[in-house]
Amino acid sequence: MFSQGADAAWRSTRNAHEHDPALEGSAQARSPLDNFRAIADAIATLFFPHAEVVLHDLRTQKVDYIANNLSKREIGDDSALEDMLSDDVSERNIGPYEKLNWDGQKIRSLSSVLRDSEGHPLAVLCINLNISLFENAKAALDLFLSPSKLIPQPDSLFRDDWQERINTFLHAWLRERQLSLNLLTRDHKRELVLALHAEGAFKGKSASNYVANVLNMGRATVYKHLKELKG
Repeated sequence: MFSQGADAAWRSTRNAHEHDPALEGSAQARSPLDNFRAIADAIATLFFPHAEVVLHDLRTQKVDYIANNLSKREIGDDSALEDMLSDDVSERNIGPYEKLNWDGQKIRSLSSVLRDSEGHPLAVLCINLNISLFENAKAALDLFLSPSKLIPQPDSLFRDDWQERINTFLHAWLRERQLSLNLLTRDHKRELVLALHAEGAFKGKSASNYVANVLNMGRATVYKHLKELKG
């Protein structure tokens, strides 16, 4: 039990904290958007340097925070998102959609409507991803891998190319059976060696060594399977 003096001191201390202007000011300084700013930083860091994240405060209709600024906007700029306060807006996530940045780069964006504990729109978090780099990379790959300039395999080079024939037959055999080269069982390998022999794959001088290396089996095992065919 508290003495009367101790109880009075405790009440005085509690009342002082409840009405302490410094503590009240500190609480008021913490914005309800603080957590969203941290999320903006996390997303921008994960996709750096290709993503910008902008936090719009719907109460003030101003840009509240920008992580990894790509758009040259500034904190305090007008957001012009009054329509997001309408009761007709029920979406939580809007997008993705595309827009053009100031430097001509193509941006793909997604906007999330953030609501308070009562369900009222509080802010909009916009994630802006610069996809121009990826599109340029895709265009370069498409050009590099384009078959338009390919010619048929020259007969003078491939007429006696036993390796090419083995590779072509081997992977066609695997596709037909939906098998992977790295997961072949001992029985699969035996069956494949016999199938390759039926295709005439072992006419090349080094074909047995090549097949043994490709199938990760001993050369003696290849010869053993081939010997079985001769009875």
